[in-house]
Order: sequence, then structure tokens, then C-alpha cells
Amino acid sequence: MLLLVLRTLLIYVLIIFAMRLMGKKQLGELQPSELVSTILISNLASISIESPELPLVSSVVPVFLIVALEILISSLCAHSHTASRLVAGSPKIIIRNGQIDQKTLKELRFSAEDLLEALRGKDIFELEQVEFAIVETNGSISVQKKFEYESPTNEMTQQAPPPARQPSLPLIANGTILNENLHFLGVDLPWVEEQCRMRGFSIRDILLFLCNDAGQILVIPREGL
Repeated sequence: MLLLVLRTLLIYVLIIFAMRLMGKKQLGELQPSELVSTILISNLASISIESPELPLVSSVVPVFLIVALEILISSLCAHSHTASRLVAGSPKIIIRNGQIDQKTLKELRFSAEDLLEALRGKDIFELEQVEFAIVETNGSISVQKKFEYESPTNEMTQQAPPPARQPSLPLIANGTILNENLHFLGVDLPWVEEQCRMRGFSIRDILLFLCNDAGQILVIPREGL
């Protein structure tokens, strides 16, 4: 019994250490690779606790191998847009200009009820209040309300709506052009290259190039180049 208690405590400490190594994202919404890693680690830990006849190293080594793979994949995704899309996919616009994109709804295998449930999770109970909604790669939904519903003070104080109706989208991320966002905003590669040149950068120098439908731009260069 004492041996079982000691093994359980040791596994508990090791798993906490492993989760800390993988980062705080493990405690929030999980990407597919993170979810797989978490499930595998929990299974390996339970085997070690339930089978005291097995040597402890038979669980510890696989756990830290999974941790190493997760760190490697996370690092690769942080530096490569292509790798990130292969591992985690890409965000999908599900409501645009207040209209549901039914094609994307089918691609995501979302029912209308699933969409309404996700909106209720954001404290939105009326579909007409939504201007823009994106299903993120971790399965969560991000919502921008229509201007008049964003805050009671906007309408009450007769504030003029901002020039942009949609949130900014990345046209460049980690030095990589995101062609689908260029198409969505109706701009082309030469325009993006010219905007970068005007600011003294090449495309590879850019960490994030954000632009909205009003043409407002935010450029953040990469550090340590």
C-alpha cells in the first residue's frame, strides 16, 4: 500500500511538471495536438498507478517523450504557417455581415442549433445582433456584435460607427502571405508589398500585417532578424 501511495504521489508531481513544460495553453482551450497529448499522458499515468508491478520508468519515459514532441510541434507551428494549418487547421468565418455562411456551416458539420448554442455561450441570444463570427481552430467561437448592440452607450450617445465594419484580418503572419485573407479583403500581393516597402520592410520581416475593410493597417515587424 505504501508503495502504491508513493508511486501515485510521484506520478502526480511528474505530470504537473510535464503539463507546466507544455505551457499554460494546456489549461485552457486545447488544440488537436494538445488534446491528444493530454489524453495520452493521463492514460500513461493511470497505467503506472494501476499496475504497480510495472517499472515506473515504463510510464515516465513515454510521458516525457510526448511532452518533447508537443513542444517540438508547438515550436514548428509558431514558426511555420503551413505547419500550423496542417496540425490545427485554420479559423473559419461562419457569419459575415450578419449573414450565416451555410457552406462553411456544412463544412464544419455545425447544425443551426450548434451555432445558436455557441452564441448563447457568448451571452448572445439574438442572431440579429451578430455582425461577424469566426470558429477558431480550438473549436471556440469568436463574435463581433453589430455596432448598435455593442454597448448601450453607442446608441444612447449617438456615436458614429467606426469606418471598419469587420475586424482586422492578418494578411501576413510570420513572414507568410495569407492569400485567402487577401481575397476576402479584395487586395492583391503587389499592394501588400508596396505597403511593406513604404514602412521599410520586406514580407519576410513582418510578424503580423493586419488590415480591415476600411483599409486601416497595423504592421508589426519580427524581432531578432
